[in-house]
Amino acid sequence: MPLSTARQTVASPREHILTVQEALEPLFLALEQEVEVKMIAAALRAGWPAEDAVAAIDELRRNELVADATAH
Repeated sequence: MPLSTARQTVASPREHILTVQEALEPLFLALEQEVEVKMIAAALRAGWPAEDAVAAIDELRRNELVADATAH
């Protein structure tokens, strides 16, 4: 299932973008939002309350941050 946001263009250095991170940030944020919406929708279809889905996503993010911090 392709992500519709993936079709957005990334700004080139000629467009007065200072870093590749700055160029990719809008796409990254849009993809992150699209993924979260799809995860919540899947949880709702499975019968979970939206609040539980959001809490689970938040916990997954916290676990990912902790894992990244301990890996370095």
